[in-house]
Amino acid sequence: MMIRCAVGWLVGALAGGSVSAQQVPDTAFRPPVRRPAYPIGAGPTLCLDEAHHNFHTLDNRFRAFGELARRDGFRVSANRAGFDFDGLSRCRILVISNAQPNDSSWDTYPTPTPSAFTKDEIKSVYLWVEQGGSLLLIADHMPLAGAAAQLATAFGISFTDGFAVAGFEGGDAERQAAFALPTLFTSSDGTLRPHPIVRGRDTTERITQVRSFTGQAFRVAVGRAAPVLILPASFVSLEPRIAWQFGPDTKRRPVGGWLQGATIRVRGGRVAFFGEAAMFSAQVAGPEQRPMGMNAPMAEQNSQFVLNVLHWLARILEP
Repeated sequence: MMIRCAVGWLVGALAGGSVSAQQVPDTAFRPPVRRPAYPIGAGPTLCLDEAHHNFHTLDNRFRAFGELARRDGFRVSANRAGFDFDGLSRCRILVISNAQPNDSSWDTYPTPTPSAFTKDEIKSVYLWVEQGGSLLLIADHMPLAGAAAQLATAFGISFTDGFAVAGFEGGDAERQAAFALPTLFTSSDGTLRPHPIVRGRDTTERITQVRSFTGQAFRVAVGRAAPVLILPASFVSLEPRIAWQFGPDTKRRPVGGWLQGATIRVRGGRVAFFGEAAMFSAQVAGPEQRPMGMNAPMAEQNSQFVLNVLHWLARILEP
């Protein structure tokens, strides 16, 4: 999630267009890496996309993600060039988090949200995956899901350009209360599915709970996918015409049982899809410096979950 709308400062930030200034990396967050997958600097090359107006970059809101991967032995670098097969060939894992079509204010985006990627870039990424590349595609709530929708569609995944929240009845107060509820996926209730990512390499890496921060819901349109995170039965998708501008006529639809995390295999390659980005980060938000991401309450297992995702993409975890 880019932001939380359950508190007063956030509503003001949204109205004033200062969302990005309200979220900064938590530079003090340093979760343990108990058993690094590789010696430092000896692992596969992980490229984080920074060529598509990404909300998350290594020197800012995805700093904790990059540092966690480095401490696990991955060679982490920023990708600041448009995608083509030759350029991608240097990457073993490509991470795309919250790409945008441009740097304009979200309330100026048309509906549907334009793609952040050209058709040629999408073809290049697909071919690269087919030939053995591993892609982690993260796209948050509207308009980020819409910006990545065409890329997801190429792999048979249908993103929803909306906001996935617990169902509610009522107006603004009830909606804000729904956004304030933590989204939890647990093995005990079946929303955190059996998967190598959840099992880890051994019992010390097994995940029993993951927290996300709103995000979007998605479905498999073509083919098959292995579910990782399944939205609880009560969830709905709010789909306004303009991001964060809700009203009594805002479209909503039930998305309980839809996905917020899943994986697929494409010939020689692998792809992991996630519909929420803050869960992979560690940030502080607003004047009160509220933790958001791996550093937040009830997200204590998120950092190991992130490592497990990378281990699956790196083929440490099988099948």
